[in-house]
Amino acid sequence: MEFIGQDFMLNNDVARELYHRYAAQQPIIDYHCHLDPQRIAENKAFANITDLWLAGDHYKWRAMRANGVPEDQITGDAPAIEKFRAWAQTLESCIGNPLYHWTHLELKFYFGITETLNGDNWQAVWDKCNLMLQRPEYSPQGLIKKSNVSVICTTDAPTDNLEYHQAISANKNFNCKVLPTFRPDAALDADGQAFVDFVSDLARLTGKPITTFTDFVIALDQRVDYFHQQGGRLADHGLTKLTYQPADEKNLALLFDNKRQGVTLTTDQQNQFQSAVLLALAASYAKRDWAMQIHFGALRNNNTRCFQQLGANVGYDSLCSQADTAEQLNALLDAMNQRNGLPKMIIYNLDPSQNDVVASALANFQRPGSVKSPMQFGSGWWFNDTKRGMIRQLTTLADQGLLMNFIGMLTDSRSFVSYPRHDYFRRIFCNLIGQWVTDGELPHDMSLLKRFVENVCYHNARNFFNFDDNAPVVTKALA
Repeated sequence: MEFIGQDFMLNNDVARELYHRYAAQQPIIDYHCHLDPQRIAENKAFANITDLWLAGDHYKWRAMRANGVPEDQITGDAPAIEKFRAWAQTLESCIGNPLYHWTHLELKFYFGITETLNGDNWQAVWDKCNLMLQRPEYSPQGLIKKSNVSVICTTDAPTDNLEYHQAISANKNFNCKVLPTFRPDAALDADGQAFVDFVSDLARLTGKPITTFTDFVIALDQRVDYFHQQGGRLADHGLTKLTYQPADEKNLALLFDNKRQGVTLTTDQQNQFQSAVLLALAASYAKRDWAMQIHFGALRNNNTRCFQQLGANVGYDSLCSQADTAEQLNALLDAMNQRNGLPKMIIYNLDPSQNDVVASALANFQRPGSVKSPMQFGSGWWFNDTKRGMIRQLTTLADQGLLMNFIGMLTDSRSFVSYPRHDYFRRIFCNLIGQWVTDGELPHDMSLLKRFVENVCYHNARNFFNFDDNAPVVTKALA
């Protein structure tokens, strides 16, 4: 029996009409992800379904650990077939988790597999997927084309030379734009020798010595300009907590000098330094009409033993609580605004209890300009890109802002087959709207609803980021 039918998660007539007539046809703008541009540029075939599906996927790794799978079959050296079998056996325990839906959406769309994956049929699924992965259309570029993706924005360090983005841009047979995103974590969080090395690399790339905080800011601005020349129009910043602590020029000079010598700052000093860098970067983005993304609220690498053994980004992160979000976020945005350096902004918070706090703070700084709602309350992120999390985000934005102007979903993924997450979002979104219409809370005005759906699924993001409309034409949904 087929699990993922054409009306999956569409529970009323209006939802079904909105999804099939409008949402399903929209191209995808994946404006935040962690795909490797080298893999896109080189376009090499995947070794097997484990290479495509499980490598780097800390969502699946967390579930597998909870199901008692040995680490050797998760991140270790076990054969790929054993890792796949372990995932198939784990999936049976994922009922209620979005992984259960995502997995079966991906199996259906990319491989035509409509049965549920489990510990009994894993071998047949393994064989079928691996056979199909030998085809040219299952290369990284082929999967992107199949997914109807118009634009991809990767996540890139300020010191990256962006050679693979240049190679992708030069490929006339691949129409999807793959653009870099400026991610200056090292400028904000690096400490000790890591910061010293970053400053040294920055000086080498810009061709100028960096001995003062002003030199540092100028060098960062030069790298933003380099990204801009390569098509970059976004920046991203991953923060544990949102803080704003101002510091005068004399104090900043001392703080930078200490960091440049490898001295570890106190928490207050680090907050002052981070605040100053964020203000400088915001002004750099604003003058180029970039969008500044801030992801905050992730408490990372909590399991010390596993961090020491396996490193970062392997599934030992969780939500971080913060009691003074309203004060700190408003102060940070106000400081940017007072300096005439407030760019288009997207704020993603990981703690859903802060949804209304974040959305209402952003409403304080909306302003007329070239785009509607330049201050965006970002989509449900990480632990919130679930059905429940998406609905919470959508309804919060509807309460506190203008849902019609929302720039929609992203994957935030390292996987080339994660694009059904956009389809998942579109189904949830259409079902929510359809329920409002069914309940008499929205008019059954298909002209209005069509514009609503198409804006949120595609047009708002294209306009917000000033992307050219080079979208492919597709006539079927992901699922």
